[in-house]
Amino acid sequence: MSFVEYSDLIRDGDVAIVYLGHESMMHVKVKQGAQTQTRYGVIRHSSDLIGRRYGSKVTCSKGGWVYVLHPTPELWTVTLPHRTQILYTTDIATITMMLELKPGSVVCESGTGSGSLSHAILRSVAPTGHLHTVEFHQQRAEKAAEEFKEHGVDGLVTVRNQDVCKDGFGVSGVADAVFLDIPSPWEAVGHAKAAMKRHGGRVCSFSPCIEQVQRTCEALAEEGFEEISTLEVLLRVHDVRTVYLPLPDFGTDLFAQTRADGAETKPQTPVALKTTTPPREMQGHTGYLTFATKPRT
Repeated sequence: MSFVEYSDLIRDGDVAIVYLGHESMMHVKVKQGAQTQTRYGVIRHSSDLIGRRYGSKVTCSKGGWVYVLHPTPELWTVTLPHRTQILYTTDIATITMMLELKPGSVVCESGTGSGSLSHAILRSVAPTGHLHTVEFHQQRAEKAAEEFKEHGVDGLVTVRNQDVCKDGFGVSGVADAVFLDIPSPWEAVGHAKAAMKRHGGRVCSFSPCIEQVQRTCEALAEEGFEEISTLEVLLRVHDVRTVYLPLPDFGTDLFAQTRADGAETKPQTPVALKTTTPPREMQGHTGYLTFATKPRT
């Protein structure tokens, strides 16, 4: 099993996603003889998971059923254990597109955190790219390295435990793109520039506060970065539903034959229409994404 390569069958040691409902999923480490408790009953790994195909419908001990799905970066984002605040799919999709990531790209990232964005980057740059990720907190760095190995992507990533603002990324002149998610990204802009290739590349900084954005933009400009821009991504999901509306009465049709006096008028039949309604509540501000381009030198 690998997060960047699809496998047909569930094997001992895999990480699988148990789908209980659209808003309820969990990840499990498949292990011979182990059991997983759900609200629908027990899932026995030996008989219910190992050897089954990913996507199978599994019946639990209480008679309820779940689907067992192959892990993807999107599913991992909604089921991962939170060690820090994480980036979600809305921001991740924008980041991977605006950084122009593709197979073979080399990316530097700080900080690693819970690894939500890291998994999406790894799928984008696989099979020949590489991710250099830096985490200041030692235990988080060790746990991230452990997860990358469990998920079959350890050959695509190097995890370093150091302060990126003081020690940089540990590489120079190799990165096509750099991502910063740290409290003071302006202090790491110089190291980001040093890590990037001479022919240039893209950099992105994620910051929740506009004051951080201001200082980061100033640092980017001082280091010679171009095309500096900041955006905020807000997701607004509309619900589709059916409504029944009567046909409007536009008055008498002058071209139609006049009805005889006393004729009964048939009631208008409501017409079924599809419409959308905006959400009453929606997720608000997550953070600002600042992008810039390092020109060719």
